[in-house]
Amino acid sequence: MASISLGGTPVTTIGELPAIASSAPNFNLTKTDLSTATLADYKGQKVVMNIFPSVDTGTCAKSVRQFNEEAAELEGTKVLCISRDLPFAQQRFCGAEGIENVEMLSDFKDGSFGKSYGLEFSAGGFSGLHSRCIVVLDANGKVLFTEQVQETADEPNYKAALEALMDA
Repeated sequence: MASISLGGTPVTTIGELPAIASSAPNFNLTKTDLSTATLADYKGQKVVMNIFPSVDTGTCAKSVRQFNEEAAELEGTKVLCISRDLPFAQQRFCGAEGIENVEMLSDFKDGSFGKSYGLEFSAGGFSGLHSRCIVVLDANGKVLFTEQVQETADEPNYKAALEALMDA
């Protein structure tokens, strides 16, 4: 269980992020076209998972925009923006913002991604939503880097996540 904060109030998650050098847990997430994405779909590519509570909040939206800019420069890498938002809301946001370089994925069906990655809020106003995290994987699905942002309102360390890609 990780201890972080939400608006300065202490909160916890249901577990811990996957360990560095471990195999990332598989997932079944929903794309904006309502098809399913699994970890196996990204085999052979490096992956940056930008995970957050909702694209309808300022910091979450900013992280999607930032990674959209960064992703345009990354070869052999997919940036996955993951939340429990409905795919329709994710698609609407991307259309309005001109987001084209990241893939939006939703854990709305059963929340199994948030549970298996240990990042779901366990209590409070955001209970059931994802905490703000970054998980970077190599082309074989091994965890290279993780960050669980201490204060949910803060942005992740984009530079550290992208540097982990360069070292792989």
